[in-house]
Amino acid sequence: MATTEECRAALDELSENMRGAGGDVRAATELDRSVSCHITDLDVTFAGRMADGGIDVRDTLEGPPRERAQIRLAMTGDDLVALVAGELDFARAWGSGRVRLEAGLRDLFRLRKLL
Repeated sequence: MATTEECRAALDELSENMRGAGGDVRAATELDRSVSCHITDLDVTFAGRMADGGIDVRDTLEGPPRERAQIRLAMTGDDLVALVAGELDFARAWGSGRVRLEAGLRDLFRLRKLL
């Protein structure tokens, strides 16, 4: 089972990958939105902001998200680490319910370019 530190490191790596992206992927990352990522097996939530092409994690909170972020993710720690490492396909994980992504319709259309 992934630790809180491994999950935080995976989010930092994801942010760096987003900042280094180009083309359609880069356009999809240029949102300015609040973000939360609830790690269900650890019952920890990382909260922050997607801005400047990356994710800035500002808080690590015990339990589910306290506020409703504009972009909300939920998954196990192992799935987060596997997604960032390229070992788990996001679209399949989302389609099967292993990963939950909730956002406004416009944001979902933009974020699909990341898939």
